[in-house]
Amino acid sequence: MTVMETTSNRADICASAPSAHPRPDGRDRYTISEVAAFTGLTAHTLRWYERIGLMPNVDRSHTGQRRFSNRDLDWLAFVTKLRLTGMPVAHMVRYAELIREGDHTFEERQELLEATRRDVRTRIAELQDTLAVLDYKIDFYADARGVPEGTSAS
Repeated sequence: MTVMETTSNRADICASAPSAHPRPDGRDRYTISEVAAFTGLTAHTLRWYERIGLMPNVDRSHTGQRRFSNRDLDWLAFVTKLRLTGMPVAHMVRYAELIREGDHTFEERQELLEATRRDVRTRIAELQDTLAVLDYKIDFYADARGVPEGTSAS
């Protein structure tokens, strides 16, 4: 069983619809190398995620080989999005722990995600300001090319 959020009538694995899976449910047993190829994560990262509790309870074959499911792929897609937000790994692990604790942790999970959203919006505003500076300088140099020779532009 992997980390997954549930309520009485729905499952919430990630914020957006999961991408198509390579195999249908019921035939979704992937090796670590297949998951690495599909997700772009390294096998080392996948093992680390499991070790720190971000990817707990990965199914194992009778020989001990990890067997990932489509739910695992969905969870990894969500974790990858959280990483892109800049959320610290410790917060991601805490989020996974809260999911395992049950529905009574919805409020704390929501607070974690709202704090991350605020951070993302701040970063977006900073990047928009940076983009405006770059656009200004690019326009400056484009206009400077039209300046007669012998005059300088900074």
